[in-house]
Amino acid sequence: MSGFTVGVAILGGLVLALLVAWNAWANRRNAPRQPEVAVSLSPGDPAPPAEPTLDLELPVPAHAERKATLDPLIDTIAPLAVDAPVSGDAALAALPPTRRVGSKPFAIEGRDAATGHWETPRPGRRYAAFQAGVQLASRTGALNEIEFSEFVMKAQAFADAVNAAPEFPEMLQEVARARELDQFASAHDAQLSFTLRARNAAWSPGYLQQSAARHGFVAGAIPGRMVLPARMDGGLPVLALSFDTQAALAEDPAHTAVREVTLSLDVPQVSRTEQPFVRMRDAAIALAASMDGLITDDRGEVIRAEALDVIGNDLETLYDTLESRDLPAGSAQARRLFS
Repeated sequence: MSGFTVGVAILGGLVLALLVAWNAWANRRNAPRQPEVAVSLSPGDPAPPAEPTLDLELPVPAHAERKATLDPLIDTIAPLAVDAPVSGDAALAALPPTRRVGSKPFAIEGRDAATGHWETPRPGRRYAAFQAGVQLASRTGALNEIEFSEFVMKAQAFADAVNAAPEFPEMLQEVARARELDQFASAHDAQLSFTLRARNAAWSPGYLQQSAARHGFVAGAIPGRMVLPARMDGGLPVLALSFDTQAALAEDPAHTAVREVTLSLDVPQVSRTEQPFVRMRDAAIALAASMDGLITDDRGEVIRAEALDVIGNDLETLYDTLESRDLPAGSAQARRLFS
């Protein structure tokens, strides 16, 4: 074999080796980022799994099962007078099978004869009066004439069953009040979201979960969703971080690529004292920095730091407006109205 032939062969081998190395580097560069596994192994110990999962559950707030008391601010209420106390068992038996009127929540409350407190009827108690109520507005819209008529029918049926005398408000007045409340709510409903997009390499679900956990997020009840708990005991989650559910449920999550996650805040649902936007802004900046991502809006436009400050100032005005209407963010009334 001539020297020229040997040289060509060596050159070809070098080119082939360079191509293989470049492809391997490109594959590693484009592969989804994996979570760090910090373990100390002794000889003979089994290898740890490559894709750890978070098995954390957000505690259910203490008041989550408690129904909000009817409030004339956001409910139309009909008093139901009785001549003699009625047992809680009789009241429960007389309740309608559904607790909705159209798309609006409907409730019957009794005034406990011993304590004087209004509450949902309970067995073993006696009630000196009742009241029926239906919510005036929600994110589904305002109470309309048909729903008001259904409310009257349900309340009247309960009143007949417990020998109560109902006193219904005037329909047109309540429907007008519902429309005004709905207009206010629609004009002051804010649901913010930022999208974190991978700048270069995609993220695996485990990497996302591990990164978010470092910034205080815990696993939610839905696959692909994490939440930032409230600082106040019993408070609802402040923020939600979500990504593709199918990626979260993938059989091989280590080889599943996620290129974007959504960080969201339902403003009226979270108390101002939790500083939700400050925590949202700080979480977005920290996650983008640690995961090599970009903060963008829903159109893919990059959001600058100065724009975040403008949003924060606008939210302070919104909080003031809600409080002036006796509907402070995070209150029971606000949570019901903006739901």
